[in-house]
Amino acid sequence: MKLKITTIGNSAGVILPKELLARLRLGKGDELYALETPDGIRLTAFDPELAAQMEVAEEVMRKRRTLLRKLAE
Repeated sequence: MKLKITTIGNSAGVILPKELLARLRLGKGDELYALETPDGIRLTAFDPELAAQMEVAEEVMRKRRTLLRKLAE
């Protein structure tokens, strides 16, 4: 898919077609991540840093379940 860089106010931007937004499951106000890869730039609605942090948090919650329950009381 070829996209054109256009002027948006005092900045430059790319207008994403509806079809691409639908495939990414994004709408106005959502965040889009640009990840640099060896092959170029990858646009994704998925934040790999947040996913890694969530994985660590879930592991801690599993290991410390009893302690977290007592703190919640």
